[in-house]
Amino acid sequence: MKIRVINKSKHELPAYSTDSSAGMDIRANIDNEIVLKPQDRVLVKTGLFLEMPAGYEAQIRPRSGLAINKGVTILNSPGTIDADYRGEVCIVLINLSNKNFVIKDGERICQMVIAKHEKAEWIKVDSLLETERGAGGFGHTGKE
Repeated sequence: MKIRVINKSKHELPAYSTDSSAGMDIRANIDNEIVLKPQDRVLVKTGLFLEMPAGYEAQIRPRSGLAINKGVTILNSPGTIDADYRGEVCIVLINLSNKNFVIKDGERICQMVIAKHEKAEWIKVDSLLETERGAGGFGHTGKE
């Protein structure tokens, strides 16, 4: 799949780290370091502008290393970049730790996964097919 991109950042285009990687690391493109205090959130620019094919989205997901080591994650995870969006890709980061986190230019702040999706058509009905689970929701299968 080929995706048209404008790269206004100072960094290389996102790339897969290994042949089997699903996500590509996305880097911060900022002029000055950002100090993200505990419980604060910030919108971080990437300098990337995408033209996704219809029927696809770019999903923005946290980086596991930032999450476990620094307590920094994506607030609206996964974020969606729709095929018709043409603005700059920006990332909403939140610091869930109790220490400041410094975002530097070029820092790998998230990963992007390209995903195919379908359009849904609603069909109004009066009842749904029965299943073994039924309406069982949060925690209904127990703790074991």
